[in-house]
Amino acid sequence: MPRTSMILALLTLVAVGWHRPAAAHIVLAQRTAPADSYFKVVLRVPHGCDGAATTGLTVEIPKTVLTAKPMVKPGWRIATTDEKLDHPVDIEGHTRTSRVAQIAWRDGTLPDDRFDEFAFMVRLPAQAGRLVFPIVQTCGKTVVRWDETAGRGRPKPTHPAPVLTLTPAAR
Repeated sequence: MPRTSMILALLTLVAVGWHRPAAAHIVLAQRTAPADSYFKVVLRVPHGCDGAATTGLTVEIPKTVLTAKPMVKPGWRIATTDEKLDHPVDIEGHTRTSRVAQIAWRDGTLPDDRFDEFAFMVRLPAQAGRLVFPIVQTCGKTVVRWDETAGRGRPKPTHPAPVLTLTPAAR
């Protein structure tokens, strides 16, 4: 193809809005937070599953997060799953023997052509680093797991888990 024709073809593609379909994943509204702080985690759910409405969302809380509390979401039933700690931990004057390991929002409806946010409060660990929040999205009988992580030498995940990067704690 002559150079002029190629340039014209490229300009035409740009002019008509050539693009790849957007890959919409469940993401965090804010992807960084200071370590050793309280933080409101907001999960953005941009779509359902292959046209079906979202009817449930479950998030796994990383083991290093000892405090997690879901925000009330009108129209949805909330359930938490506790996990026993290996040893009691003192958190702000209270001894804890368990932690919330999972938060689930159920029995609601988020149409495929709408988006919404699901939130919960956590006390972040003192160490800077990354926290991965695996998600299970339910759309009626369809289940989509957003639990893959990227790594060196591995391809970009198809169903990535939301990742929160913890910056050094404020002094």
